[in-house]
Amino acid sequence: MGKESLPSAYIEQMKSILGGDLPAFLHSYDLPRTHGLRFNESKATAALQENVIRMFDLKPVPWCSTGYYYNESARPGKHPYHQAGLYYIQEPSAMSAVEMLDPQPGETVLDLAAAPGGKSTHIASKMRGRGLLVSNEIHPERAKILAENVERMGIANSVVTCAPPDELSRRFPEAFDRIMLDAPCSGEGMFRKDPNALEEWSPAMVELCAARQRDILDHAYLMLKPGGTMAYSTCTFNLSENEEMMAHFTSAYPDMELVSMKRLWPHEENGEGHFVAVLRKKDDGERTGKQKRTRKPQDKGKNKAELAAYRDFAAWAAEELPGFVPPAGTPVLFGEALYLLPSTEPLPIDGLKVPRAGLHLAHLKKNRVEPAHALAMALAPEQAKQRLLLEADGPEAAAYLRGETLPVAADLRGWTLVTVDGLPVGWGKASGGQLKNHYPKGLRQF
Repeated sequence: MGKESLPSAYIEQMKSILGGDLPAFLHSYDLPRTHGLRFNESKATAALQENVIRMFDLKPVPWCSTGYYYNESARPGKHPYHQAGLYYIQEPSAMSAVEMLDPQPGETVLDLAAAPGGKSTHIASKMRGRGLLVSNEIHPERAKILAENVERMGIANSVVTCAPPDELSRRFPEAFDRIMLDAPCSGEGMFRKDPNALEEWSPAMVELCAARQRDILDHAYLMLKPGGTMAYSTCTFNLSENEEMMAHFTSAYPDMELVSMKRLWPHEENGEGHFVAVLRKKDDGERTGKQKRTRKPQDKGKNKAELAAYRDFAAWAAEELPGFVPPAGTPVLFGEALYLLPSTEPLPIDGLKVPRAGLHLAHLKKNRVEPAHALAMALAPEQAKQRLLLEADGPEAAAYLRGETLPVAADLRGWTLVTVDGLPVGWGKASGGQLKNHYPKGLRQF
């Protein structure tokens, strides 16, 4: 698209904000959109990272040490490394939000409007597997995509929920050390890459988004611990959803102090544009209104079933995954699916839609353990007893990702972790010189 496609009301709005910089801003719409990827720190060895940088001719993103620009023709999303969770495709400006939030290992963090998962996977990368990340998305289909991205990146300490903000704030009062709120917005920074965003824009939509953001911020405030930090971000440019929103919020909640605020403009930086504000909730030693978090009583039979299922999995893992040490957590069972909830304390998630209750370990089928795809993605290759080592650019890797059966050595039997250049991509089960493919059907490339 070019600047001639922009609505006159939008141009007038931006003129009032930018003044003499308006021509440069409008010129940015005549330039190609930017593309970026961010390395997954839990998987990106120095050698792999250097290889990818060279392969795709990547250039560093100044505000994110793991972020890089790529040319559209490179198409890294089609490479097996993407399926292996080595990197996440993300617009470069959007990488600034989590960098400013600065989550730390061991903290309890909420990503309140998380789909499709760019900021959640960035947060998890910085948490290094320690602590609890709750990634929430209110729309079920988008929550499913979020859960798939969390799984692909091998994240073990994230619970994906699908709930409105008011439901979460009732269950998690003052529960989080840090909150990421990438607020649903009018998407003015999406115009170059999404024509639908341009078609849907209007001054009325801006005000509708601002009203929704005020409501979401109210619930985010309730969930932030005293002394906690919140990052509020949008991919839009108007004042109503950005600076004026922060002025309204800090006026409504005097114990919220604005720590920093940053805009990335597409005519000043190589990116589509982003707004980020970091706020801190003052800790005055008083935690008024603090509610005790509770978990609904569970059926004792279910608890017994969960423990029995986990014992079966542990016995299987001792044999098949001799190097695997499960993270601390609580086993939970959903039908045949066994998960490890990344918390030893009860979490108030009973009755919530939970697309991913931590690390999916296995399916328990008639006293038989079938390891989950998520478990494969969370493993280091050396933790599995049996591995099939494929080269990322070889025909076998492409065949596996298409779901095909692979020939293997006749003496290879049982569950086998399939890797590409040392990165796990899924499971196969070997028998009679063939590897039956267990790569999930929904992920297969045809």
